Amino acid sequence: MSNPTEQGYFTEENSAEVVVSRNAKAKDARLAEVMSSIIKHLHAMVKEVEPTQEEWLEAIKFLTETGHKSDDWRQEFILLSDVLGVSMLVDAINNRKPSGASESTVLGPFHVPDAPDRPMGSNICLDGKGEKMLVKGRILDVDGNPIAGAKIDVWQTNDDGFYDVQQKGIQPDFNLRGVFRTGDDGTYWFWGAKPRFYPIPDDGPVGRLLGQLGRHPFRPAHLHYIVEADGYERLVTHIFDPDDDYIHSDAVFGVKESLMAKFEKIEDPGRIVAEGVDGPFYEVIHDFVLAPEK
Repeated sequence: MSNPTEQGYFTEENSAEVVVSRNAKAKDARLAEVMSSIIKHLHAMVKEVEPTQEEWLEAIKFLTETGHKSDDWRQEFILLSDVLGVSMLVDAINNRKPSGASESTVLGPFHVPDAPDRPMGSNICLDGKGEKMLVKGRILDVDGNPIAGAKIDVWQTNDDGFYDVQQKGIQPDFNLRGVFRTGDDGTYWFWGAKPRFYPIPDDGPVGRLLGQLGRHPFRPAHLHYIVEADGYERLVTHIFDPDDDYIHSDAVFGVKESLMAKFEKIEDPGRIVAEGVDGPFYEVIHDFVLAPEK
């Protein structure tokens, strides 16, 4: 006896409706909702594209290889989500901000949760390599008031485009990482090294897909931030160099116009003496505005 919830036999015309109807007894309403949407859009895509049997098998092989490339240290499916813009879309949906609050972007795979607390103004570049860079700004609320006691977790690549965890034994542990806490005036400042662009891992199926699509694997130079304070939403974000060669074509779509900050080269002798450095340096000034906790 047929189930009254089933919508008849499968045909090309009613394919999605029939498959969705088979899920009527799903034990979780959210799962049923999500699967219904996936099935409808996937079937619509297949009807639009009309892949050959050979093309569909190539798609299955690609997904299989993507799974085989993933392990405890690398998640090729996250990489696929990144290059298709899905990671940034999920981030945007889950981090809608009130007007005036700083925008978020993706966390990335190189955050280390136990970076050391450092005194404000410290130099996080432990090996002294690269071009000196002074980063400073304020942590504010949406009304422009300074936020005291904000925790600022920062990390960045070196001038070769590598994070410390990618070069164990070459870079010191916790190189170009640090945690700072603002005082009453909400200001922050620290020294680092000017970062550079770098490629996402492109030696797997996702990298080959990018090549076939005529796309490069590079991310523009940026600094990572996590900013937290009591009574405010946690902010995961970057600041970007607007003059970077890849600023308009980030491989993972993480760039937002509001997160660009001028990397200005300071060559004025008076400023150099005042900052106590031995030559020209870069200065980056950027304020972050936190949204009130919901």
